[in-house]
Amino acid sequence: MSKSSTSSQLSSLKKSVAPFEKNDRNTSIKQLVNTLGPLFLLWAAAYFSLSVSYWLTLLFAVPAAGFVIRTFIIFHDCCHGSFFRNRKANDILGTITGVLTLVPYRQWKRSHSIHHAGSSNLDKRGIGDIWIMTVDEYIAAKPLQRLWYRIYRNPLVMFGAGPIAVFLIQYRFNVKSARRQERMNTYLTNVLLVALYSGMIWAVGWQAFLLVQLPIVFVSGFLGIWLFYVQHQFEDTFFEHEEEWSYVMAAVEGSSYYKLPKLLQWITGNIGFHHVHHLAPKVPNYNLELAHNATPPLQKATTITIGTSLKALRFRLWDEENKGFVSFREIKDRLRQPLPAVEGLKIQKTGLQAE
Repeated sequence: MSKSSTSSQLSSLKKSVAPFEKNDRNTSIKQLVNTLGPLFLLWAAAYFSLSVSYWLTLLFAVPAAGFVIRTFIIFHDCCHGSFFRNRKANDILGTITGVLTLVPYRQWKRSHSIHHAGSSNLDKRGIGDIWIMTVDEYIAAKPLQRLWYRIYRNPLVMFGAGPIAVFLIQYRFNVKSARRQERMNTYLTNVLLVALYSGMIWAVGWQAFLLVQLPIVFVSGFLGIWLFYVQHQFEDTFFEHEEEWSYVMAAVEGSSYYKLPKLLQWITGNIGFHHVHHLAPKVPNYNLELAHNATPPLQKATTITIGTSLKALRFRLWDEENKGFVSFREIKDRLRQPLPAVEGLKIQKTGLQAE
């Protein structure tokens, strides 16, 4: 696809979805209420159920985790400046919801904007995404590099240890390239988080707090990483090097339409319409479905369901030759063939970051 053709297509699609980029203050406030209200009520219900049965507590913790995801979607919209028209309002709410979801607002806003600018671009991997190696890179890698990558891509590590490693540890620190405003926001997030958790522990006791909060953090973290994973790693997805990459292709073919049951679609703030979001990040979450339905070209995006998305669990490497993901088992024979090492191969150790 030529650059002029891509530019024309992008302009046409942008024009189609432009009406949906307008946010509505009343709708945003309503969403804020119907997200944080149930989250607090479910947390309280989980706490009071401790005296009855811990199984009942977990029964409340799971939907509470769902509302943490919904809170994250509001945070996510604030990062794009799409939840409110006022930038300051987005910054304040983004920081507050960042505390509730354990994510520093400024840090994530920067890494996420980098993700959007280079999504599906094989030459721009490393920030704000999940680590992907190509088959050739893996074959040329040293044994320890391969081992580290295999550990990283193991579902038990990615979705089991990942939520703890990312949300409780990684996001408590600044990255080396962070500027002053970003660093101060991370410090502020940590201070507010300590204050919030200290107050809750004072109110209910540390044991009750951990029994309720830990499963909520783990389940919401697991779901967040899973959503980000399947929104870019699916059959027939798009990955190319800079010279063949285009913003339109990355959005429409490199981002999935995760078709969820209506209740789950609502809980996850319509983020399943990920192709629409990548095309037009300024569209607030409550308008994503409307934009999808009103734009026929966007309806051609790859559709995955809960059932078909499970196939992604076996995806390990990107095969540039066949334009698709493969498992480690599928390249066993190629590993036995003597190949020269690739000079200067740099293995990016990216974070397991939810979108």
